[in-house]
Amino acid sequence: MSFGPPPSVYTQSAVAADQARRRRRLRLLGGALAVVLIAALCVGVRLLSSAGDDSASAGDRAAAVAQSPDEVRETAERASSSPEGREIIEHYEENLGKDPRYAPGTWATDKIVARGVANRVEGYKLASDDDETAWKLELGGHLCATSRDVTADGRTAVVIQPPRGEAASGKGVCDQVVFLDLNTGKKLWQRKMPAADFAYVTNTGLTLTKGVVAVAWGRGSVAYDMKSGKQLWNSTTTSQCEDKGFAGGRALLALAACGEAPDTTYKVQKLDPRTGRTLWTYKVATGIDDVFLPSADPPVLAVAAGDTMVTDLITLDGQGRHLATISLNGYDAKCGSRYAFSRFFGVVDACDGMVVGRTQAYIMSKENIAIGQPAGWIVAFDLKTGRTQGKFDGREFQAVVPVRMSGDDLLIYRAGADSLAPAALVRWNPRTDRETPYLLFQLPEDEAYELSDPEQTDIVVEKGRMFFAPRKLERDEDKPKAKVLSLAGYASAGLKH
Repeated sequence: MSFGPPPSVYTQSAVAADQARRRRRLRLLGGALAVVLIAALCVGVRLLSSAGDDSASAGDRAAAVAQSPDEVRETAERASSSPEGREIIEHYEENLGKDPRYAPGTWATDKIVARGVANRVEGYKLASDDDETAWKLELGGHLCATSRDVTADGRTAVVIQPPRGEAASGKGVCDQVVFLDLNTGKKLWQRKMPAADFAYVTNTGLTLTKGVVAVAWGRGSVAYDMKSGKQLWNSTTTSQCEDKGFAGGRALLALAACGEAPDTTYKVQKLDPRTGRTLWTYKVATGIDDVFLPSADPPVLAVAAGDTMVTDLITLDGQGRHLATISLNGYDAKCGSRYAFSRFFGVVDACDGMVVGRTQAYIMSKENIAIGQPAGWIVAFDLKTGRTQGKFDGREFQAVVPVRMSGDDLLIYRAGADSLAPAALVRWNPRTDRETPYLLFQLPEDEAYELSDPEQTDIVVEKGRMFFAPRKLERDEDKPKAKVLSLAGYASAGLKH
């Protein structure tokens, strides 16, 4: 199995997916207006009545366990004095051409929100209400892969495609990894990946785990020490199995694909991050068309059995032994669904419709367009047994998206219903089935639908602030010189800068 140079990341088309989204939106807005108005009258009362129900929940009490600077960050959010939200940033991109400008990667700290756009990373201040750029890091090449992982002290990594002449060999190869400080915009180190002649934007992914940056690109993989940039180990594939990608965080899992399609088989391995040594191997059953790794610890696999979309979750114990299989019939884990299902910027650990906690997996339902019913819901599944352990309903015309864990509770984004009901960030305690509103706010009306779609937009919550950042920026052909929204951020009116 090999990968040839992909088409330019600026010429990929998502017309079919865009048309499907527009059709869904028309159906959504085509419901009975009377029902919407009646529901809207209840929104404020229901939201505010839930405030304070859960003030002493484990999510608030579980201030994040003390972490060393080079661990992958795990933070617990706290409810502010008021859920009333205010906009803290609205940033636009200018001078877009006919081709899309890709923006893979959004990260936030207590001081900065940063965006990866085309061939740079920019950081924006959170200490003022205006759009003030704190720093800009020119990468010297287009972004090829990013990770959602951030260290406890605010560092992350990206992979770039260095510029090469039209006639140069290796055009399109993504063989440079950059480690940077998000608070300062400083490049900490940059390294050339060994034997990465077949690393492209379509097959390269990276992740972070404690003290280690790991990159895989099908034909090989490499790991670096975070502090020094020293290469720790590398693997150049000479066997029939290829390194498809990693999942990081508390541990490091590797996905390997063996053999040629349509007879490809998969195995998942837990690795020692410092040495690359295999600690255990789980062989995925035959007949699986694709595998994703939404969580490394606890180890969870999302598999596509006889389908192009994922059909099941497989949960493992700490030794790589099978615990449960969870059918995803009726659910939408959104694994690999970014960029109109094109394999851009690293997708092995990208499942935007689900979140994995220490004991449960939270998965969003497929869209429900029935009048008088919730637009969607989130179900909690026990990782040991596969049984359901709770359900969080959205509201009519207001879908819900799992964002991330906060201690033992789940942070959920609830979409707004145009101007009739606000969007919201809520915390759900699945043990008590209580919700607490953290933020109530209004997204920009023209962009609200796209910003609420996790297939199109990074949705990030950190330090009481919530950010929405489209991954692909396209100009309006009717207004080609108009600016395009790249980032919107919100915080509680009671949150101090």
